[in-house]
Amino acid sequence: MDDLRRVLESIGKTNSSNSRANERLELSVPAEIRTQRGNTIAAMTREISRTGIGLLHRGAVPPGEVVVKMASETREFQYRVRIEWCTPCDNGMFMSGGCFLTSNENQ
Repeated sequence: MDDLRRVLESIGKTNSSNSRANERLELSVPAEIRTQRGNTIAAMTREISRTGIGLLHRGAVPPGEVVVKMASETREFQYRVRIEWCTPCDNGMFMSGGCFLTSNENQ
């Protein structure tokens, strides 16, 4: 997790504007990504909006559906996310982003 935090801090903030429809909030908390193949990847969140999430992790995550878990002191949160992109960055890390998927099932 310390490596993930260091890379996240080194990325810094960009001054460029973007044309995203939803406001993004910076959020840097530990998370886990569970892939469709059942692999679990340690991650850090980068940002979150009402419709999606940005992540930082070791190893590439292919586009498609994953489960992202985050925990607070009192509760665990689990979200279905469709990873839409994944790109390498410093120190063998990858940044990815995806949108939240809705479900009729309680998780």
